[in-house]
Amino acid sequence: MLAVHVNIQVKPECVERFVEATKDNAKNSLNEPGIARFDLVQRKDDPTRFVLVEVYRDAGAPARHKETAHYALWRDTVEKMMAAPRASEKFETLYPEPARWSCE
Repeated sequence: MLAVHVNIQVKPECVERFVEATKDNAKNSLNEPGIARFDLVQRKDDPTRFVLVEVYRDAGAPARHKETAHYALWRDTVEKMMAAPRASEKFETLYPEPARWSCE
């Protein structure tokens, strides 16, 4: 499985609106069959910095995710809230095993 960490810094005056828009995107993303997990975390020492922790079931799932209406809405909504361009890192999940990522 593929884990992607998206590092985001938003403008201080946009934190609340960013969180709201991102929670909506995360909730909708979890309905996609290719997504096993979609977390939004905020740094404790700098509330303008966030990480999206996205776990995909296969290599094609990130591209399919970016084709959804909810992703496009999120991207367009938060674009002007960014204090810096977002950056992502890709990881291979080693543990837990893929079968343990199920919500069942």
